[in-house]
Amino acid sequence: MSKATAAREPDLPDKPPARPRIGSLRLIPPYLRTYRWQVAAAATALILSVVLVLGVGQGLRGLVDKGFASGDASHLNTTALAMFGIVAALALVSSLRFYLVTWLGERVAADIRRDLFNRVLGLSQAYFESARTGDILSRLTADIAVLQALVGSAISLGARNVLTGLGSFAMLIVTSPRLAAIVAVVVPVVVGPMLLFGRREKRLSRDSQDRIADLGAYAEETINGLRAVQAFTYENQARQRFDATVERSFETATSRILTRTMLILTVILFGFGAITFALWVGGRDVVAGRMTGGELSAFVLYAVLLASSGASLSEVWGDVQRAAGAAERLSDLMAEQPSIRAPDAPAHLAKPVRGQIAFEDVTFEYPTRPGQSALAGLSLTIEPGETVALVGPSGAGKTTVLQLLLRFYDPSSGVIRLDGVDIATLDPAELRGCIGLVPQEPVIFSANAWDNIRFGRPDASDAEVRAAAEAAAADGFLDALPNGFDTFLGAKGVLLSGGQRQRMAIARAILRDPAILLLDEATSALDAESEYAVQHALALLSKGRTTLVVAHRLATVRRADRIVVLDAGHIAAIGTHDALVAQGGLYARLAALQFTAEAAAA
Repeated sequence: MSKATAAREPDLPDKPPARPRIGSLRLIPPYLRTYRWQVAAAATALILSVVLVLGVGQGLRGLVDKGFASGDASHLNTTALAMFGIVAALALVSSLRFYLVTWLGERVAADIRRDLFNRVLGLSQAYFESARTGDILSRLTADIAVLQALVGSAISLGARNVLTGLGSFAMLIVTSPRLAAIVAVVVPVVVGPMLLFGRREKRLSRDSQDRIADLGAYAEETINGLRAVQAFTYENQARQRFDATVERSFETATSRILTRTMLILTVILFGFGAITFALWVGGRDVVAGRMTGGELSAFVLYAVLLASSGASLSEVWGDVQRAAGAAERLSDLMAEQPSIRAPDAPAHLAKPVRGQIAFEDVTFEYPTRPGQSALAGLSLTIEPGETVALVGPSGAGKTTVLQLLLRFYDPSSGVIRLDGVDIATLDPAELRGCIGLVPQEPVIFSANAWDNIRFGRPDASDAEVRAAAEAAAADGFLDALPNGFDTFLGAKGVLLSGGQRQRMAIARAILRDPAILLLDEATSALDAESEYAVQHALALLSKGRTTLVVAHRLATVRRADRIVVLDAGHIAAIGTHDALVAQGGLYARLAALQFTAEAAAA
């Protein structure tokens, strides 16, 4: 992690618009339509709860006018019992509404999270050249949690408050048109600030979520590279940069909170101020005999319901703004289309796959490095069962050949054929299904050895997994682990050494039993003894298979049928080790440097 990297501000892969639109929430309805019966039940419970809340006002009116004022105990008992019945029914439908809307929130969040993860799995490698893992994880977790809160709480709360507010105002008019007019004058004064502050909060909500994504991205990057951070004593710089990112997130959140605070202050001040004034006017009417105590009590309840509904709506509006920002970020990712996909009518390979590979005048530039050709006019044919080694200096295009063959990218021009079929016409899954890869930096998952090796072929038996481990010389150190093959290997295989992780990757490829074997520096992390054992296993594995070997250590490719020397994306020479050394040129120079250095070290 360089100082230049540390100084760079964290950026999103695609700069989002400054103001998220409420229209981005259209992401949610398709998921809700799947559970239309639950939505209908929740809506019914919601409407009933509002009706019952409004009924409480009439129950209170009857309790005061017919129960208290009449002086008759039977009337008091009857009205109190009716009041209790309304409250009991309200409790029942409210709890049902809470369960249904919370369930919907969890269900929709789970569905969106699943679809988003599936979308990420299908994206092409070109996308991940600029995307940040931490930002993607933030969308999968924090942003979806915001939508979950919207569906599981805010929508229901907002709808309930809208209905309660409208119903309360209607009952205010029925109870006292004169007092209702006083309340009506205040409504525009309350709505105005909601719209004004709402626009600002919408923008700040998106900014706040972006800053949280920055936090996650930097924390994920630093933790993944913690060994390097500690080895280079970079902890203080890492802390300073994280602190700066935290402060930016805090400042943005503080601005959003201040905006929400001003909104709540305005709504409550004007809303309850109007109620206080209406109570004063109503109290004078009761004293003058123009209004009963029960009517004033009902009016007070409806006015409080109206004011609290307005105050709650201001908070709900803030949740809607945050959810709009989250939905827009999720929609951006959902809208990403893989550049590599299966054709509408894919071709198919003949079975069994022979493994003939042909690169025909292939030119390629990485998307993030336009104008720099990784391969330029490459033409190469590899016959079935042939072992071909790709050698050359760093950046010559060796690994690029393997990535194009796996169709992680498509060539800028030219064609790659497998058994005479253009691989661009194949389903990528069918193409990759006949290829086994041993990468330079093997990935070990947070699982035991059985599952990690079985990654090469999920339906393999334990006996087949063990046989693959034995062939890769991995059984010895795996059996020595505390629980043998059942031992949890830790995040990224932290319990294993580099060489051991490499042998696990080789065991996967052996278990896969592919028609084509790709070895990208497959023995680079092995000691001499392990390398000998693995080279023997790979020699047996490569028999009858088309094998492409990428190696910097030329001693590992001497037995290849042909060695292809790459330089700056071009083929500089092709031949056997002895023939290329005799020809002189780039390979001879590389061989002389390596073997001289190895002899000196010995």
